[in-house]
Amino acid sequence: MHCIQKSSSRKNNCYTLLPSGTCPRSRLLNVTGPRVYTAGEYPGSYAYGAWGRDPRPEEGKESWYWLVMLTSSNIYAHYVRLYSSLSSLIIGVSVPGNVQIHSSNPTTNTIQGPNNVLYGGALYYNCYNQDYVCRFNLTTKSVTTLQLPKGTRYNSKGNFCHLEECYPYTDLDLATDESGVWVVYTTTQDFGNLVLSKLEEGEPPVLGKTWRTSVYKRAVTNTFMACGVLYATRYINREVEEIFYSFNTVTGQERFNIGIFMNKMSTNIQSLNYSPVDQMLHAYCDSNMVSYKVLFG
Repeated sequence: MHCIQKSSSRKNNCYTLLPSGTCPRSRLLNVTGPRVYTAGEYPGSYAYGAWGRDPRPEEGKESWYWLVMLTSSNIYAHYVRLYSSLSSLIIGVSVPGNVQIHSSNPTTNTIQGPNNVLYGGALYYNCYNQDYVCRFNLTTKSVTTLQLPKGTRYNSKGNFCHLEECYPYTDLDLATDESGVWVVYTTTQDFGNLVLSKLEEGEPPVLGKTWRTSVYKRAVTNTFMACGVLYATRYINREVEEIFYSFNTVTGQERFNIGIFMNKMSTNIQSLNYSPVDQMLHAYCDSNMVSYKVLFG
């Protein structure tokens, strides 16, 4: 059992880290909000990035938030920025500040692309110029890597897209849910359809079970995991995004008729990740940080 203390109510929000498919919550019913909308410290400066909470934080860091901004060419980053609370992130007071992967940006094993997550005190992301997942331990400052299967598309050859544009360097999408860390990608042998793999923890992480879907990645704008289910979104217009697809990793069932609509605060969602701590979706949208409440049946 893992507990996050809510300072406002003095109560604990507890959940259990479970194997995929054993999540006590049933299917996703709706997404409401936005609940949070902020430009943070650098309004309009960095269009691509990701933010959120660590689902399995170290002791004393239960209220912390993290932020990764792609500070070079909207493609690369070399540090994680930490905030001691949501209010600190909103008003732009970063304590303890940056944890640097390397002094150069980009270079070997620094961040490429916006779809990053923090889990268990480590950042998971697409390694620079490789078909690898990098795991950066924020405490030891060490990086370990995992090569994905042969044929994995990388270096902006397997992006999320909609009819008007593609989101560059979104080849690998890292995700978290109640059971840990996942990676969504595509391969040449899967003809551009989404592939989902579970990442087993360790230094380096290990590729666990893999599932293949029949949804074409270029028809998808983002993905996230919740309770062992993969969800995909698509662009409707400048104001609305739709969660239209799901893949259940236990039953193998695919659905293309989810029909849950999200109101956007800006045109594009560059990254999207679910937090099992508070059942929130954290979106990075054209340099803004936005969150939505996820409602389960």
